[in-house]
Amino acid sequence: MAVLEKQRVPGRPALRARGMSLVWRPRYVVVLAIGVAALVLGMAANIGRGEYPISIPDVLAVLMGGGDSGQRFIILDLRLPRSLTGALVGGALAVAGAITQSIARNPLASPDMIGLTAGASAAAVFVIVLGGGFGLVGGFLAAAGLPMAALVGGLVTAALIYGLAWRRGVHGFRLVLVGIGLQAMLLAIVHWLLVVAEVFEAARAYVWLNGSLNARGWEHVLPVSVALVVLLPAAFLLAHVLGALQYGDDTARGLGVPVNRARSLLLLVAVGLASVATASAGPIAFVALVAPQIAQRLVGGARPPIGMSLVVGAALTVIADVVARTAFGATELPVGIVTAVLGAPYLLYLLARYGREARA
Repeated sequence: MAVLEKQRVPGRPALRARGMSLVWRPRYVVVLAIGVAALVLGMAANIGRGEYPISIPDVLAVLMGGGDSGQRFIILDLRLPRSLTGALVGGALAVAGAITQSIARNPLASPDMIGLTAGASAAAVFVIVLGGGFGLVGGFLAAAGLPMAALVGGLVTAALIYGLAWRRGVHGFRLVLVGIGLQAMLLAIVHWLLVVAEVFEAARAYVWLNGSLNARGWEHVLPVSVALVVLLPAAFLLAHVLGALQYGDDTARGLGVPVNRARSLLLLVAVGLASVATASAGPIAFVALVAPQIAQRLVGGARPPIGMSLVVGAALTVIADVVARTAFGATELPVGIVTAVLGAPYLLYLLARYGREARA
């Protein structure tokens, strides 16, 4: 077991062990603990809702290994996958948003604002409306299934954005402009597909486009879990590069950072997380935009922190799902509608704030 040696440096204490070092930030630890507690309570409240209500203490008891067989079946087999999918999808979207916002040095540069989720949406609606009746592309996407088609759509869109934005490297401002333009084109395709669709197909596509956690099972938990297990460690390993990139490309190169290679790897991680999350639950709006900014303000950092963004995104999505299932009695809303209602005012606030700063 490694022995941690606590040393003080001017301003902030540091924990060092062999070649590793970590700055001790008590505010970060406290806020992270509160966020995890809010996430656990939100999941317990969400799991307890249904035709057979279960109290939060009973839900927590079952999750800790207790409870009778009936409660264990209802919670572990029927209800836990929905909340777990929401938490994992929200966390993945938030981490993807934290990375893209840090790379672009722009709080508006989230995956759903620069077209990544629009690509996944276009592919999914394409499969719902046209199925395998549109040549080789339609046949391939239909054979792959809806989640895999959404994943392919997100990855292809990311490759297009990256290729079109490349000019001896990828710069944040050009990446955002290309993404917004491509998003407008993809949304036009989605709207055209909805116009030509049959009523039943259009209704199904509308539900998917709003981002829904309804009827999510363990088969939806597995893909996003694997994506987080593989991509999240890579995001943490590359996080130190984000600290250099926030000062500009020239400064980052002066610090010895291979800017283009680091930015490409980070974008690949963000695209993978956003695409898998969208494929699992649809394009849940504004989580990738809002969660990293909330996390940054809670911990007081210079850029969105990845770990805190993960917890805030997961808690935000689960709590929004509780609201979506509770606010209108027996009528349940798609969780994406609630996140959009909560996130749209924040987007207006960001636009107004940047407008004031531009005029100053």
